[in-house]
Formats: sequence, C-alpha cells, structure tokens
Amino acid sequence: MDLVLIRSLLAVADTGSITDASQNIHVSQSALSRRLQQLEAELGAALIVRGRHGVALTDVGRMTVEQGRYIVERYEQLRRNIDETLGLQRGEIRVGGGATVTSFLLPGAIAEFQSEYPGIVFHVKEAGSNEIALDVAGGRLDMGIVTMPVSTRDVDLTELLTDEIVLVARSDHRLSAQRVRVKDLNGETVVGFEQGTAIRHIIDSALLAAGAQVEVVMELRSIPSILKMVATTGSLAFVSRLSLRTEPGITPIPVRGLSIGRTLGLARRHRFPLSTAAEAFAGRLLRVCSEMPA
Repeated sequence: MDLVLIRSLLAVADTGSITDASQNIHVSQSALSRRLQQLEAELGAALIVRGRHGVALTDVGRMTVEQGRYIVERYEQLRRNIDETLGLQRGEIRVGGGATVTSFLLPGAIAEFQSEYPGIVFHVKEAGSNEIALDVAGGRLDMGIVTMPVSTRDVDLTELLTDEIVLVARSDHRLSAQRVRVKDLNGETVVGFEQGTAIRHIIDSALLAAGAQVEVVMELRSIPSILKMVATTGSLAFVSRLSLRTEPGITPIPVRGLSIGRTLGLARRHRFPLSTAAEAFAGRLLRVCSEMPA
C-alpha cells in the first residue's frame, strides 16, 4: 500500500476538510482528491463522504484510518531504526574465536568499541577454528577470528597477526632456571589443548618435527584453566604469548631449536557484506592487531 495515499487520507481525517488537508500537506485540492480516489479504488470501498461542511469517514474509512496510523507509525519506527543502525547507535555483532581469541583478544577490543558505541550488543562464541569458519560461512556468525588456513572455502580471510606459542612453567620449575634445549623436554608432563583443535595440531606437529617427546597429562580448552593447572600441578604448557599477563607465577621458557607460531585471520562470509556495525568492528580489530608489538 502506498504510504503517500495513506498519509493523504490521514490528513483529511485529521482536518475534516479537503481544503485544509491539501494546505497542510502542500498539494492542490485536485491532486489530493485524486489520491483519495486512487486509495478507494485500491481498497475497493468508499472511504469518505463529502458534505456541505466538509468530509466524513465511512465505516471502512475509519477502519482504514486506524490501521493506516499503525502502518505509518511502524514505517517511521523502521526509518528511525535504520538511521540508528547506520549511525552505530544500535545493532548486533556476532563474533567467534578460539580460547586465546575470546579470552585475550576480543575482550579489550569489544570494551573499546562499546565505550564509543554503547548501543551495540555483542554475541561471542568460543569454539575451534573450523567450527567458527563454518558458522561464518553459514551466516550464524558475522565474523570469526581463526587459525589460518581453515577447511571451508566459503569465507574470505584477512590476516590479523602472528601469534607466538611459547612454553610456560611455574616460576619454581627446574627448567625455568636453565637454558632449555628441545631434548630437555623429553618425558616432561604437559597440560595441553583439546585434541582436534587447530592450536593443538600446530603444537603437536612442531614438537614431533623437533623430536621432543612430552607426556600430555590433561586436555583443556580454556587458557585460564591451563595456566591455573600449570601453577598448581607444576606441569608445563604451550600457550599464546598473549595470555601471559593473566596468571602470576607463570614464566615463559625459551627453547633453543623450537619455534611455534600460527597466523590468526579474520573470517567473513564470502560475497556477503557485513552490517555497518560489524564492518566498523572488523576495522577496529584490524587496527588493534596492527598496533600489537611484534
């Protein structure tokens, strides 16, 4: 239904006069009359009755005015919502990532973004990179931060940063006071990430290539939980360097002959544009990561 026609009827209903209504909406009386006739033809019913003292609404006219006001109000609300969304006054962002991302990268970036745009609501999912990439490809997430590469081709990837994976131990661990070589890790107990995760595969592959034989005694997803286990059990762990500011008494241990890293990338749905809010947050992530020390 044409909103111009509805607004014309509402103007007549509010004034009770074709003459007054035409002046209020700045059209000629003949143009307004044609609009009313067009609306009556579209609805198949008479809406007004002309009299010596103006116009009166028919029963159908009163019904149309009542529903017409609702239609116009809903349209105006839609326009306000669109303006607020484009102006980042409101909106939702669905983002996902692995344990490192959701624990140590996203919180600061989200807090900074929401301080500037408090009306934006975030929905954050923690899962492995392949699951996050599939959710992005399927439209269940707007974007994800994943370990590159990923198995699905239905996402576009932008490199964010290189994440260094380091060996950590409790400060009083015997290796913390030594110049550690790869062979010194043989037989050591390690708290590891869950099997099947991208970061676990990278760590296991690097240790295998270096000839280190460690014993994984526990598997966890949460990095804070891994660091807590290192602090309480005395086992070693391999974690992102991004996480080392959160657990006191944990120290990184350089290992000669062993270098482990991964590339984190921003995944977006292939050929689907991001919302205004999501596009702005993606730009913020790229800036935050570019400002991180190498």
